Amino acid sequence: MVEKIITLENMSLVDFLGPDNQNIRQLAAAFPGSKIISRGNEIKIQGQTEVIARINDLLSSLIEHYHQYGAITDKTVNQYLSATSEEAEGRVLAASPDVILFGAKGGVIKAKTPNQQKLVDTVMSHDLTFTLGPAGTGKTYISVALAVRALKNKEVKKIIISRPVVEAGESLGFLPGDMKEKVDPYLRPIYDALEDMIPAEKLKFYQENKIIEIAPLAYMRGRTLNNAFVLLDEAQNTTPSQIKMFLTRMGPTAKVMVNGDRSQIDLPTRQKSGLMQAMDILKNVQGIGYVEMTSEDVVRHRLVKEIVEAYDKFDTEETTRQAQANGVPRRDERHERRLREQGLVEEGQPLSDEPELPVNHEQAL
Repeated sequence: MVEKIITLENMSLVDFLGPDNQNIRQLAAAFPGSKIISRGNEIKIQGQTEVIARINDLLSSLIEHYHQYGAITDKTVNQYLSATSEEAEGRVLAASPDVILFGAKGGVIKAKTPNQQKLVDTVMSHDLTFTLGPAGTGKTYISVALAVRALKNKEVKKIIISRPVVEAGESLGFLPGDMKEKVDPYLRPIYDALEDMIPAEKLKFYQENKIIEIAPLAYMRGRTLNNAFVLLDEAQNTTPSQIKMFLTRMGPTAKVMVNGDRSQIDLPTRQKSGLMQAMDILKNVQGIGYVEMTSEDVVRHRLVKEIVEAYDKFDTEETTRQAQANGVPRRDERHERRLREQGLVEEGQPLSDEPELPVNHEQAL
């Protein structure tokens, strides 16, 4: 009789073994000529070599299933007992071709709007993707899901997620705690998304072993980001020198996403947004993907969409008033498009005689 021990790591034993180890007892009942004993985080298998190999394959499939769905049920065990792991996986993929990822609790994470799907497709076909959109359009959440999928599929070896730390009307120095405790609130949306997608034990393991890094933008200086999925979030709050520094960290096997919202620039009044400048400078560079979200992509409370649209309308009207007061030519194409959409400028009307936007027009937009 041969013996093999399997150690369960980075998982909730209750969720995997089931109440009173019912999942293991169910597995043992299917192989009456062998013994399957669970003690702590170890599973001991005793039996003939070919039987042990079969049980080992089943347990490996169940462990992978757990890391995708976050739990194992008696129904799950039955499915894997009645079919090979390849057949079971094939049924899942065939039923869900548009799924990006299965969350930590088994929830399905997928694109909910056409522009979100465009984002998924663009990231798949480009090594560098810029995404613009208002609050609530799922930019961060979809980006983190794509990063986690790439890690699980072994397309990359690590995930690096960064945000610029910019005070938005409140002073960072007055927050309690050390620097990490001051900075972590700025990165909280990233942690929230990851916790939805990766079981707590495994996420802790990834962070402790630097497989997933979440850090302020300043920590990226001097590094080469290679064989990694790299996300720069809230990039509208970068300065031109910061975003240039970030983009030039890109290694030959990296996948990079840059997300931003032109309506939420928290930089000082006269400071130009590095994201807007970078998109203008790089617009003719081949191989870069661009996706723009709109209020139609808002997936939060229905009022968020109306709030975004109301602020867009106000900002457009305010910018027009300021530009007319300045009495200088206007050149910003995005603003021109908004004026046409609002009916303030007729199609075909020349724009050379219209006033120019202020120097920091990105903040107004």
